Amino acid sequence: MLTIGELASYAGVTVRTVRHYHATGLLPEPVRDSSGYRRYDADSVVELIRIRTLAAAGVPLARVRELLRADTKEFAAVLSDLDEQLRAKILTLQRHREQIARLEAGDSLALPSDVVEFLDRLRALGVDERVIEVERDGWIPLAAHSPGEIPELIARKRNQLDQAPLADFYLALSRALDLTDDSTALIEAVDTIAAYLTQLADEHGEDYVAGDIDPALAELLDTLAFDTAPPARRLTELLTERGWSGWTKLERVRPQRN
Repeated sequence: MLTIGELASYAGVTVRTVRHYHATGLLPEPVRDSSGYRRYDADSVVELIRIRTLAAAGVPLARVRELLRADTKEFAAVLSDLDEQLRAKILTLQRHREQIARLEAGDSLALPSDVVEFLDRLRALGVDERVIEVERDGWIPLAAHSPGEIPELIARKRNQLDQAPLADFYLALSRALDLTDDSTALIEAVDTIAAYLTQLADEHGEDYVAGDIDPALAELLDTLAFDTAPPARRLTELLTERGWSGWTKLERVRPQRN
C-alpha cells in the first residue's frame, strides 16, 4: 500500500494535485489505515495516471470524469469532440496572432494593401507625415464604411499620382501646413492646389474631383482631418476663396475673389 506522497511520486504529480482530484471527485478517496492515513493500491496509481494524462492533453476536468466512465465507443466520440474544439481554438489563436502582426505593421492594421502602398508612395515622394496621417485616417473609416468602393477610388488616386500635378499637390500641401499669417508662400501653395483641382475638373468633370462619398461621412472625415492637422481648416478657407469648398469631398463654388 502506498502513502499519498508515494502515489503522487509514481504518477508524476504533486500531493496537492492528488488532494484536488479527491476534492473534485475525480479520484475516489481510499481507505484509511488505523492511524487515519490514506493508503493507495496499484489501481489508484493507474487511475491517477489516466487522469493526469487526460488533463495534460488539455481535457477539461469536467470531461475527464466523463471519459473515465465511458466505454470504448463513447471514449472515441468524446475525444473526437474535444479534438474539434481544440482545432477551433487553434484557428482563433492563429487569427489573434495575425491581428497582432497587423498591429506591428502600422498602416496595414485597418487598411487594404493597395491603400498602404499608396501611402508608402507618398512617403517616397517626401510628403509630410502629417499629410500622410490625414490621408491615412481618412481611408480607414472609408474602408470600413464602403469597402467595395476602395478599389476604384485608390486606383484613381494611383493613376493621378503617376502625373506630376497630384504629386505637386501633396508637396504644396505639405509646405502649407507650416506656413502662417497668409504669407506669400502660403498663398502660392494654395494657388497651386486650387489650380490643380481646377485642371482636374476641366479635364474630367467636377464629379471626378468630388468623388462618390456620402456627405455625412465626408463631414466626419473633414472633422478628423482638422483635428489631426489644424492648419487644414485655414487651407480650406483659402481654397473656398479660390472656388473650392470642403476637404474630403471637394466641390466647386463661385470664387469669392477676383
